[in-house]
Amino acid sequence: MNGSTALVDLAPLLRMLLLGAAIALAPLAWVWRRRRDGHPVARWRAVTVLALFLTFDLVLFGAFTRLTDSGLGCPDWPGCYGNASPLGAHHEIHAAQTAMPTGPVTQRKAWVEMIHRYLATGVGALITLLCAVAWRHARRRDGPPAPSPWWATATLLWVCVQGAFGALTVTMKLYPAIVTGHLLGGLVLLVLLAAQDEQFEPRHLAVSQRLRAGAAGLAALALLQIALGGWVSTNYAVLACSDFPTCQGSWWPQMDFAHGFTLRRDLGTTAGGDWLPFAALTAIHYTHRLVAYALLAALVAMAMALHRQGDAQARRFAAGLAAVAAWQLASGLSNVVLGWPLAAAVAHTGGAAALAVLLTRLAFRLRPPLHADAPAAALRRAPSAP
Repeated sequence: MNGSTALVDLAPLLRMLLLGAAIALAPLAWVWRRRRDGHPVARWRAVTVLALFLTFDLVLFGAFTRLTDSGLGCPDWPGCYGNASPLGAHHEIHAAQTAMPTGPVTQRKAWVEMIHRYLATGVGALITLLCAVAWRHARRRDGPPAPSPWWATATLLWVCVQGAFGALTVTMKLYPAIVTGHLLGGLVLLVLLAAQDEQFEPRHLAVSQRLRAGAAGLAALALLQIALGGWVSTNYAVLACSDFPTCQGSWWPQMDFAHGFTLRRDLGTTAGGDWLPFAALTAIHYTHRLVAYALLAALVAMAMALHRQGDAQARRFAAGLAAVAAWQLASGLSNVVLGWPLAAAVAHTGGAAALAVLLTRLAFRLRPPLHADAPAAALRRAPSAP
């Protein structure tokens, strides 16, 4: 990177925002056209589902960006060398690539990074619209039930937090704690959108208090495992163990937990600035693997418990949890035994995102009902939750 290049250059910000709005406009127009004869709340819900779908795609593309080492493809923020696209930064990118052909800045990596930013800006535009619609509906005080506008407001605020994390990811040169936080922030955004969708048509799944407590414990365990998975990925610790079920031919390999789980350090170094020991990467990887065993067991146990409920809705959730468990097991093993192929790594992130959405929906269905559900007939035409 040119030493004179500012890490934060807001000159292209307006053009980036306009481009994000344009990206959001195409799918928004399609949804609006399909729902033009429906109730406004039904259209609102359709846009919520659209935002959820595009956010899921954004999480996957974010993983692709990280796994292809494209996170610094444009070394400033929010544009690329002060431009709204790599086209305007062609000479700077060419110079950086010529100086270091396999370095962090190449034409391909710049486009991957900027496409990720464009998609993020588009999602932000959709969520801004959702917030405006939510408050407009709240002032009208008529029509079928809908989520509180504070949900949309919290989602919009969280998008702003995500934007700040995105900027810090670049300016702090892929600082592992920041990159992991950015990944978790994307999943929080999915959870907020899934929670909003659930409130358009509240549905209750009657289970015992014990099963509710088990679901809460499962969610906490899943959150821990997703955070550990992000830490593995951002520290590039996947290949620290290349065999299974042992690691480096041992059931308990040499591990350095102190350095491995120090949060305040740069990528690849200890807090003191020395190279990160391989035993630290081993500790990161193996901890994720051990918690994975516990999470898989918990997912299977919850799936079996829900299946025994006999309710069709409970059995759908049971099938979903079992499918995610199988998906994560297959993609996680593929990462280890096949040497971390890109498709398996992105698929593993996708499984984590799907699990976050599924557990959010399950949590809302398991809540004790405060009043009798009265779903509006107008919402029957809105996209239904799985």
